[in-house]
Amino acid sequence: MAELYGLIFDVDGVIADTEGVNARASIQVFVDLFGIDGVKREDFEAGLGRGAEAYMIAAATVHGLEMTPEQVEQSTAKREENFLKILEVEPLPAFPGILELIAQALDRPDFRLGIATSSSRQMSGAVLRSAGVPFERMTWITGDKITHKKPNPEIFLTCARGMDVPPEQCVVVEDTPSGVAAARAAGSKCIAVTNSTGPENLSQADLIVRCMTEVDVDRVIRLIRGV
Repeated sequence: MAELYGLIFDVDGVIADTEGVNARASIQVFVDLFGIDGVKREDFEAGLGRGAEAYMIAAATVHGLEMTPEQVEQSTAKREENFLKILEVEPLPAFPGILELIAQALDRPDFRLGIATSSSRQMSGAVLRSAGVPFERMTWITGDKITHKKPNPEIFLTCARGMDVPPEQCVVVEDTPSGVAAARAAGSKCIAVTNSTGPENLSQADLIVRCMTEVDVDRVIRLIRGV
């Protein structure tokens, strides 16, 4: 049997530039539910890539708000509602190089592709459709289907298992420190793209790029093989 390779993509900040929309949707939650003005995009940074709950708690902590579990649930639901409304009128294109890399890999019989995101199925599905990603041909794992969020490796191990490819034969494309840590903990190689944070925060990655146009399937294979 031919050697198989896995290529796994995060969604937010990797497939498309969702961070601005996420922040806008979340900032409005703090205004509407808690009467807190002045929340900024950078207030969510500690929660990037760690799921909706951690994302909202990060900004709440910055502003001295200790949310109850009920408030966390309410705020994440409202955030998702706001996000989907914004995306309906402001579709997000894929980042440069993403669709090309996916097409290259899908054309090869030795590649399996996956999506692994801390986002919900509804939110990530909206982004994937907006960006034109053929996710129906990929293994798709979302944060509401796992127990432990990044930096725990569960989501990548689950995705690799769904692709039927050993995690050490996979490359994960990530944009946050917690995502990079999760990929490495899974035993996979990691390409970090500096869409959401600087390279100094992604130093655990095997390869750091400014744009995914710098990556093709041959480079993915070389990374897995260590050559």
